[in-house]
Amino acid sequence: MQAMQLKQPGQPLRFVDLSDPKPAPDEVRVRVSCCGVCRTDLHVVDGELPEQRLPIIPGHEIVGVVDDVGASVDNLQRGRRVGIPWLGSACGVCEFCRQGHENLCDRPQFTGYTRGGGYATHVVADARFVFALPESGDDIATAPLLCAGLIGWRALRIAGEGRRVGLYGFGAAAHIIAQVARWQGRDVLAFTRPGDVAGQQFARSLGADWAGSSDEAPPEPLDCAIIFAPVGALVPAALRAVKKGGRVVCAGIHMSDIPAFPYRLLWEERQVVSVANLTRSDTTEFFSIVPQAGIKTQTRSYPLRQANEALSDFRAGRLEGAAVLVP
Repeated sequence: MQAMQLKQPGQPLRFVDLSDPKPAPDEVRVRVSCCGVCRTDLHVVDGELPEQRLPIIPGHEIVGVVDDVGASVDNLQRGRRVGIPWLGSACGVCEFCRQGHENLCDRPQFTGYTRGGGYATHVVADARFVFALPESGDDIATAPLLCAGLIGWRALRIAGEGRRVGLYGFGAAAHIIAQVARWQGRDVLAFTRPGDVAGQQFARSLGADWAGSSDEAPPEPLDCAIIFAPVGALVPAALRAVKKGGRVVCAGIHMSDIPAFPYRLLWEERQVVSVANLTRSDTTEFFSIVPQAGIKTQTRSYPLRQANEALSDFRAGRLEGAAVLVP
């Protein structure tokens, strides 16, 4: 198989030829149709996450077709169109797994971080954490749903049912979840990098009721806010923007340090919470509403060999929506 592989953090990915992987008894091998590029991939490439396996093939928004099946797998067959997300496996026996919180598992595996990912022509995955997709569909449009969509959905649920939702960082996740929030009848307020007029126009084109800079105050206090940008300084900014009892959700796996802020921003029962990973039930729930909400993803596709270019464009904010790699 061919892949884009990370040898050392901070270095460009290298195009490599590797032996085709063989699935273990409880695994399947998937021929990758495409793989979305996620901000977490940048954190992996930059070495910002602990206990990273190296060398590693990044990528965890994978759409493909099963082409080999382990001996004990009975839930998937060759030829099945599937998706593979960030959570690659969970132990099933720790206290968190037993309580239905496999996203907090003590011994998890993560696709494209602690096990091989989808910046490749093939990937091997734990069959329990591979999701059957409808036999027909646009693979490139589907890929961003497998992390940007899923994490956005989990963050929106944790944010609560408030009507005015603020989205800080209008990229791959926000452009999906804004559509869900509008479908639910909420008001969406989008906050972009200062001076990002194009990003604000993009947000309005997807139904945002207001769009402005992250250093601006919204026209009315927010009921809740979700921070997708990995910028710690946005936490006190969002706390200033939410009303009494409002909730600020940090949706990234990594964020720069949160600066000190006065207690009065947190007082009056405002809350700051984080979202960690996802569960299989999140996937089932979210994909059931995708057709109901009429979600459309905006994507830019790149050949697999141009993974470094895609990551660079993502880092620099040159994308509207999501980047997707195609082997």
